[in-house]
Amino acid sequence: MAIDVATVKKVASLSRLREPEARLESLSGELNGILGWIEQLNEIDVTGVEPMTTAVAAAAPLRDDVVSDGGKVADVVKNAPKTVDGFFVVPKVVE
Repeated sequence: MAIDVATVKKVASLSRLREPEARLESLSGELNGILGWIEQLNEIDVTGVEPMTTAVAAAAPLRDDVVSDGGKVADVVKNAPKTVDGFFVVPKVVE
């Protein structure tokens, strides 16, 4: 599929891009070059090749899913200006 100047104008208009008339011909050539590269990629036989998300095989480190109370109440509230029984105390904002 070849892209002509009229198609470049239409795509530029749809994309809300302004290109000078002198640049449209070179853009047409560049887009046709890109399509040529894509056609070359389409010629590659990829049967049996699994899709991949990364070039490096890595497993995500997982921890055991254990329910706990946290045990860090003192650490959490130690910088709070005011606490009561391990809870933050804040001013009332709703009357």
